[in-house]
Amino acid sequence: MDRAKFFAAVRSPLSVNMKAQVQGIDAILDEAERRGTPMAHLAAILAEAHHETGGTMQPVSENLNYSAKRLTEVWPSRFPTLAAAAPYAGNQRKLANKVYGGRLGNTGDDDGWLFRGRGLAQITGRDNYARFGIAGVPDDAGKMPVAVRILFDGMTGGIFTGRKLKDYDAADGYRYAASRAIINDDVKANGARIEKYGRAFEAALRTAGYDAAAPAAPAVSGGFWAALGRFLLALLKGGKK
Repeated sequence: MDRAKFFAAVRSPLSVNMKAQVQGIDAILDEAERRGTPMAHLAAILAEAHHETGGTMQPVSENLNYSAKRLTEVWPSRFPTLAAAAPYAGNQRKLANKVYGGRLGNTGDDDGWLFRGRGLAQITGRDNYARFGIAGVPDDAGKMPVAVRILFDGMTGGIFTGRKLKDYDAADGYRYAASRAIINDDVKANGARIEKYGRAFEAALRTAGYDAAAPAAPAVSGGFWAALGRFLLALLKGGKK
C-alpha cells in the first residue's frame, strides 16, 4: 500500500492534515495490515475512529464538563432542576461518579470516574473495561496501542453492541451507514456521517492499492518447554531419511 497516495487522496474530503491525525491513522493501518483486515472493514473502522474522536484520530477521554443548564438537558431524570445540577456543574469527577456510579459494573465510590469513556471508540464502565482485559489498568484505554486493539476487537468481534463488521457486507457495496450500529444505536442521527467517511476512506484505500495482508502468525503457545519440545521434535524428524 502506498501511504503517500492514501493520505493525498483522503486529505481533502476529510481534512486530514495534522501530524497527530496522520500518526493515528498510521497506527490503524498498521493494525489492519497485521490482521489482514478487508478493505471495506478497514474503511468502516477508520470512519468510526474519525467520528468518535471528532476527526483527531487520537484516543479521547469523555468530556463531562457541563453547565448546570446542560445537565438538566442531558440527564433530566437525574437533574430535574438547576439547583439539583449546580453541585455537579464543572466538576467532571463528581459528575462521572454520579451518572455512572452503581451501574455498568461500577461498584467503588470512584469507579464512575476511573471507568469513564476513553479510547478511539469510547468504552465506559468497569464491565466494558473488563471485556477488553484492562479493568486493572483503566488509563490504558487512552493509550494508542490499546485503543487501536479495542477498536478492532470491538468492531470485529461484536463486543461493543453485539453487531460485527461482517454483518454489513453486501454484494452492492458495504453498508457503512447501517454499520454505525456496531458502536452505537444512533444510526438515524449519525449513519449519514459514517457513510460519507467510509466512502472517502474506501476510495483512498483503493487509490493507494490497499491489499489486505495475511494475518500475522500466531504466537507459539504452551510456554518455553512446549516450544522447546516442538523444536527438538522438528530436528528429529528432519534427521530421518
